[in-house]
This record gives sequence, C-alpha cells and structure tokens, in this order.
Amino acid sequence: MRGRDLLPHCRRRLLVHVVMLGLDAAGKTTILYKLHIGEILSTVPTIGFNVEKVQYKNVEFTVWDVGGQEKLRPLWRHYFNNTDGLIYVVDSCDRERISKAAAEFQNVINDPLMRNSAILVFANKQDMKGALSTAEVCEQLGLFNLRNRRWQIQGTCAPKGEGLYEGLDWLATTLKQMQASGISTSVKAA
Repeated sequence: MRGRDLLPHCRRRLLVHVVMLGLDAAGKTTILYKLHIGEILSTVPTIGFNVEKVQYKNVEFTVWDVGGQEKLRPLWRHYFNNTDGLIYVVDSCDRERISKAAAEFQNVINDPLMRNSAILVFANKQDMKGALSTAEVCEQLGLFNLRNRRWQIQGTCAPKGEGLYEGLDWLATTLKQMQASGISTSVKAA
C-alpha cells in the first residue's frame, strides 16, 4: 500500500478540469490570474488559450481559459472532453451582446460532452454603473430553465477579487459531491 493510500479520503486532493468560456472582453483572463496568483495582470485579448492550475480547498483545478472572439468560439468544443466544470463569464455591462452571450452559453451546455459538467456563471463587472443584476443575467442565460443540472451564478468584480472565491467554493463543493456520487467520470483523487 502506498503512503498516500493511507490518508483519509477527506484529506486527498481532488483533481478537476474546468473550462472557462465567455465572449471576448468578459474578464476571463483577469479572473484566471486573480485566482492563480492573486494579482491582476495587464492582459490582451486571448488568442488561443491560457491554462493554469489553481489550488483551493484540497481541490486542484486545471483551468482552461479559452479566447472568446467570434472566430475562436467554434473551437471551444475541442476543450470539452473530460471537463468537470464550466465557468462561464458574462460581462454584465455588455447589454448589447447579452443575447449573443446567452446563445453561446446554450450551445456549450447542450453539447453532449458538457451534459454532466457543473456550471458556474460569473456575472462579472458588477461594480460598474448600468450592470445587469445577477437575476437579470440568470434570466437572459436561461438558467432558471435548467433542469437536472448543477449550476450557480455569482456576481463578481474580477480586479477586486469580489465573488471569485465564493464561486470557486461552490464549484469545489459541488465537484466533490459529484465525485462522491459517481456522477463525474473525470474527477480524480490524488
């Protein structure tokens, strides 16, 4: 028996894969690096992807932040295989494109590879004047209509870190529950 096998189950670290998606300029990369290193980096539009490991509450998240420009969105589905969770970031101030954000969100969550993924929506830029409330973002994305899916919406202000860890806390707890109940096939204990 290896040493780590002797550790109580609750002390094991959970390894999960998460894809972070949303339209361009929603704040995905800012959120990723705030969670990863606790700082805000000067960012440029993501062409391709960023991937980082984020440690939180005995969970090691491998987070794939994929560019949100229109020409990159058809490539999103290449990141869905073995994905345990989706973090969908919405620019709450972008009222002109909220219907586009909603359409893309529906495409993602209805993909067969994403049907068992936990869904965390970050309604970002809540500190800005004129931002849609989290209830309005819920309504626009159709979250209230989701049945038999685990989802949560969290208002955030990425540069200040507001709401990010509350959302990550929900995701960590939910993925642990899914792993314990055998719902998620790719969540692993280390």
